[in-house]
Amino acid sequence: MPIIQVLPHPEYCPQGAQISAPAGTSICEALLDNNIPIEHACDMSCACTTCHVLVRRGYETLNEPDENEDDMLDRAWGLEPQSRLSCQAILGQQDLTVEIPKYSINHAKENH
Repeated sequence: MPIIQVLPHPEYCPQGAQISAPAGTSICEALLDNNIPIEHACDMSCACTTCHVLVRRGYETLNEPDENEDDMLDRAWGLEPQSRLSCQAILGQQDLTVEIPKYSINHAKENH
């Protein structure tokens, strides 16, 4: 079972975390299943960028992003070559290191 090293994030995971999840699980599901409350405003349907993560190690072990994900990522805050929507990034057999960006574009949250 791959291990995901989650780098510290001031709101969602202040101390960082090391979690494991079965191959075939999305990064988003793995984080949520391990009490890391990453935003996912569209309920993991690839219709927003709130679950954007930066894959610092192990990017090549994930499934390839499809055209819909690439189109959505173009709107993400802090886009980098290793950016993925965590709801679409499916774990392979290898360990990962991920960083949750400091900001996300979440209109629902911003308006409250």
